[in-house]
Amino acid sequence: MIHIALADDHKMFAKGIESLLAEEDDFVIKGVFNNGVELLNFLQNKAVDVVLTDMNMPIMDGMGVVAAVKKNLPDTKVIVLSMYDDKEIYEKCLKLGADAYVLKGSDPDELIYTIREVHEGSYIQGYQKLLFQQDDGKYPDHFKERFKLSRRELEILRLIKDGNLNKEIAEMLSLSQHTVESHRKKIHQKLGVSSAVELVKKAIEMNL
Repeated sequence: MIHIALADDHKMFAKGIESLLAEEDDFVIKGVFNNGVELLNFLQNKAVDVVLTDMNMPIMDGMGVVAAVKKNLPDTKVIVLSMYDDKEIYEKCLKLGADAYVLKGSDPDELIYTIREVHEGSYIQGYQKLLFQQDDGKYPDHFKERFKLSRRELEILRLIKDGNLNKEIAEMLSLSQHTVESHRKKIHQKLGVSSAVELVKKAIEMNL
């Protein structure tokens, strides 16, 4: 399970993120806070795997959260949520130790994908990845456009189509088997299938 804490002063946005993540079987929301100080006070007594922090908040902003968490809890992953597709801000956050920087206008699956990748230690940073997020889920691959599959889901689907088992896919992608199973469940839901046979048939029909 991935234990998560979120700090964002926009209560409606924070509630939306909490509801989104609560739908994932492997995510546990441990706390939602209005600013960085409240979050840090919580982290003094409660351990989480991943912290999500808004860039702009009163009392303590996202950069302050990143610096404090990385100083006191270096093993805790930190993902910055921001409205700014600004390379300078992006690089400052990374320099402070942020594990990822996600635009608030991104497709919801992009955040879910990033949390899992960061937790697994397989997330690769890059400003081009930040720009890619702005596509708002309208990826160039027609299959992803129609079914709203994330990049990781499409990657796993291709490996399933090639006859690989969950354990083999996990080893190939350096993920846990549980993470692969979670992705596979989401793929089944999005494509409206109930078995591997139906899944492969759908992929072939779409010329994947």
